[in-house]
Amino acid sequence: MVDHVAERIFALGDHRLAVGIDGLTASGKTSFGHELAERIARAGRPVLRASLDDFKNPWRDRHLYDRESGEGYYRNAFDYPRLRTLLLQAFGPSGSGECSLCAIDPLTQIDHSAVRTTAAEDAVLIVDGVFAFRPEINQYWDFRIWLEVSPEVSVCRGTVRDNDEAIHRDRYLPAERIYLAEVQPVRLTDVVIDNSTFANPLLM
Repeated sequence: MVDHVAERIFALGDHRLAVGIDGLTASGKTSFGHELAERIARAGRPVLRASLDDFKNPWRDRHLYDRESGEGYYRNAFDYPRLRTLLLQAFGPSGSGECSLCAIDPLTQIDHSAVRTTAAEDAVLIVDGVFAFRPEINQYWDFRIWLEVSPEVSVCRGTVRDNDEAIHRDRYLPAERIYLAEVQPVRLTDVVIDNSTFANPLLM
């Protein structure tokens, strides 16, 4: 599966390419992104990895907006202007190639935006995260991957990972339902992979 996706990306050319990996929470986006990055690097292409989680609004400002409800999480959690400026536009065809792969660390809340990485002319940027195909940033992807799992699988996996079922049922899943209804992200993708079983992903 990883080989198949990598070959489709290579077919796009040897210029800088941005790949977005989207799907419900705990669908396997980060793991798939790491595996894809390893495969592309083995082929000799420079790879940059980033996560949308590293471009969220800081918790110190949470009193300014609702980020606790599903609606609030979807509308307010991510800092899309900063993501565009620091990473997607800088990496893009008209950008300098000087990218920040992380704005604010979600665990430590330390701002790393001043740390820059130079993207080679043939680099592949792989970014994973929920809501990756929102209108605010969808135009920047050269290739879009959707990992399909059911809502129940998402909640079950997320609960095991985070030891918190409530946050998945009461915040993340409602936010993702808004996203699915408003954006219909699957229709925007280049490849959809059923990732319900990690050991047996299937092209859809």
